[in-house]
Amino acid sequence: MNTDRYILALDQGTSSSRAIIFDARGAVAASAQKEFTQIFPEPGRVEHNPQEIWSSQASVIAEAMASIGINGRNIAGIGITNQRETVIVWDAESGMPVYNAIVWQDRRTSGYCDFLKDSGKAEMIRQKTGLVIDAYFSATKIRWILENVAGAREKAERGELRFGTVDTWLIWMLTRGEVHATDVSNASRTMLFNIHNLAWDAELLELFGIPESMLPQVKSSSEVYGYTKTTLFAHHVPIAGVAGDQQAALFGQLCVEPGSVKNTYGTGCFLLMNSGDKPIISSNNLLATVAWEIGGKVTYALEGSIFVAGSVVQWLRDGLGIIRSSSEVEELAASVPDSGGVYFVPALTGLGAPYWDQYARGGIYGLSRGTTAAHIARAALEGIAFQTMDIVNAMQKDAGVALRELKVDGGASGNNLLMQFQADILGTEVIRPKVTETTALGAAYLAGIAVGYWKDMDHIREQWQADRRFLPSASKDCMDRAKAGWAEAVRRTILSSSSQ
Repeated sequence: MNTDRYILALDQGTSSSRAIIFDARGAVAASAQKEFTQIFPEPGRVEHNPQEIWSSQASVIAEAMASIGINGRNIAGIGITNQRETVIVWDAESGMPVYNAIVWQDRRTSGYCDFLKDSGKAEMIRQKTGLVIDAYFSATKIRWILENVAGAREKAERGELRFGTVDTWLIWMLTRGEVHATDVSNASRTMLFNIHNLAWDAELLELFGIPESMLPQVKSSSEVYGYTKTTLFAHHVPIAGVAGDQQAALFGQLCVEPGSVKNTYGTGCFLLMNSGDKPIISSNNLLATVAWEIGGKVTYALEGSIFVAGSVVQWLRDGLGIIRSSSEVEELAASVPDSGGVYFVPALTGLGAPYWDQYARGGIYGLSRGTTAAHIARAALEGIAFQTMDIVNAMQKDAGVALRELKVDGGASGNNLLMQFQADILGTEVIRPKVTETTALGAAYLAGIAVGYWKDMDHIREQWQADRRFLPSASKDCMDRAKAGWAEAVRRTILSSSSQ
């Protein structure tokens, strides 16, 4: 047992940076979290300050270590997990960003995405990358910076600029520019990476006008990338595990067998199924993505992304004002036996999988004189579960296997009413683990395996424990009526977006 050695996981998310220190049992020994500024220059645009991402991450590293009186000598390895698709471009010499980070939620390149679709590029891109054409992914954001920041295109052509997703930026800062690298899972989200031969794709780079000199080296998810060179640590600590946040959560949930599925209920919802050693190119508008690479063995996943999940509860609080804090939503929703025929399609930033309607906007249907705030709150929670059901149905068609169980994590997985309704509408068991920090835990496991902190997967499997299991209890007739009502609400939402 490593009693005085730990694994440090950096969990760099969309709204905050976190540092979590895990012990050899996979338990949280210390953690710290710091929010950073969300920048909205105009509607549809979302940015972060890359320097603030780094400074917030550095400060929580120091805070977490200080809270248990350790320093770099006690850290056996660092794992990094991050908000995916977010783009940072910086000067290779000075290390200064040329523009703010353009966040995954940003929609400024939607028009260019439409142009690509109209140009017949969708199938080529899908076959190479496993992705659909959408402003969500990195490639169109990089192109936007090169086209719109003065001098950026010229500097890029001269080999003077570097691109990275947030993991790459943190690695660059931790190693003081010595390592410019990413892992296969993050690379697979850029729309520039061929997921079959695991390399940057020349045809895609040419299509988007992106010089290859900008791109990081692609490594496996569990290996030593390099060593820290910052004054944060009194020791050169190995950076040894990297994965995008949703792939890290899949690993942290120990969904390591083909067909196993997890859903993370965060700002959005991200449902991933382990699809084994070959990608499944979806026929149902899901994404094929690289889950991880360990010891030369690549694992793929099918993914469905829901853009608005937990953030619908924030809207009930901040936009509608029917709750004072997010934690109140469960009690309010539970004060009525059902939604009273109300359906809430929370397409507040478009509809993700399996619809991919970037122009859709949210809708509440079935309102009557008897509708109360409680019915709307309940319909909002049920909307999260319905969206998850739509993706599960698409996954089952693509993979040809039935869902056995759903492992859940993320903030909203603590909402028992939502989890019970999720089990009811899916007709399958929903399992919440004891350690819900599964994203950070996945990054820690990847790093720990690389440095020998944990011996092997069997060693890690012993640590996973369920906190609560939700079994379906609603009648089939009741759920069938609910599903039909939801399908009609989605149909109306899509119809209204196409008529605008």
